[in-house]
Amino acid sequence: MIGTIFVALVAIEHIYIMIMEMFMWTRPRTMKTFGTTPEFASSTKALAANQGLYNGFLAAGLIWGLVYPDASVGLHIQIFFLACVIIAALYGGVTSSRSIIIKQGLPAIIALLLVLFL
Repeated sequence: MIGTIFVALVAIEHIYIMIMEMFMWTRPRTMKTFGTTPEFASSTKALAANQGLYNGFLAAGLIWGLVYPDASVGLHIQIFFLACVIIAALYGGVTSSRSIIIKQGLPAIIALLLVLFL
């Protein structure tokens, strides 16, 4: 049960990131969150929306794993998408901001460990 809760939290986090990147990229709160300027946000709006779409796909995959009718198949789907989140967080941490490893990677790592061992 706790693994399911953590997987759901990771999915919710990625839905929130998707919304910020796709629909709120040029708003002051989002620019503060991502440490961008109005000029940068304006010039990268399409890139951020594309990135947001990918975060939405990660969330959709996690939700799919949670609701899949066959629990053992659903578990494998969750493991795959949690691994994708972890890899994306590691890449983002190396190429963009190290805080991504903690903010996105750590919850996914915890969820993956709970799913695997509980």
